[in-house]
Amino acid sequence: MSIRNSPAQNASPASVEDSILDAARTCILDFGLRRTTLAEVARRAGVSRPTVYRRWADTRAVVADLMTREIAAVMPEFSAEESVHRQLVDAVVHVSTEVRDHPLFVKILRSDQELFTTYILERLGTSQRAIIDQVAVAVSAGQYQGSIRVGESRQIATMVLLIAQSAVQSAVMVAEELPGDALTEQLRRAVSAYLAPDVADHQPTTRGDR
Repeated sequence: MSIRNSPAQNASPASVEDSILDAARTCILDFGLRRTTLAEVARRAGVSRPTVYRRWADTRAVVADLMTREIAAVMPEFSAEESVHRQLVDAVVHVSTEVRDHPLFVKILRSDQELFTTYILERLGTSQRAIIDQVAVAVSAGQYQGSIRVGESRQIATMVLLIAQSAVQSAVMVAEELPGDALTEQLRRAVSAYLAPDVADHQPTTRGDR
C-alpha cells in the first residue's frame, strides 16, 4: 500500500510556510490568540507537527511572522520620481488604517489584551523591525531628495512607527473624540509635520556660520 502525502507536504518550502501562516491566521480568528496551538495550526495546514516545529519554536514565533506578512501585504511601493515625503505620509496613513480595521489585529487587540501587550507593546518585534527598516530607507531617500528633514534615519523611522502605532492602538479609546476619518486626518497632519524639513535645513550657510 502506498502512502499519499498531503498537498502541503509536497509543496515548496515557501508555499508550505504560507500554508502554515494561513492556518495560524484562521486559528486566531476562530479561537483567539491564547487558544491557538501549533498542533491545531499543523492540523489545519495539513502538515505534521515536526514540520511546524522545524520552522517555529512556539506560537509566539508563528504569530510574529504572520503579523509581518500581513503588514508587508499592505505596504505600498515608493517612487523616486515623486515626493518621498508625500508618499511616506500616505503610506503611514494607509497602513495604519488597514491595520486598524484588519480582522486579525482587531481579534488580537479585542480578545487577548494581555497577550497583545506582550506581542506588541513590551518588545520590538519582527513586524515592527520590518516597518522600521522600510521606513528608514524611505526617510534616507527623502532626505537626499530634500523633502524630509535631516536626522538619523532609523530614529526618525522609529518615531514614525510610535506615532502610527499609538493611533492604531488607541483608536477605540478616543473614538468619541476622534472618529475614524478625523483620526486619519490628524494622523496625517502629525506625521507630515514631523517629517517636514526644518526651515534651517534649507538656509544657505554664511561665512559667519562656518
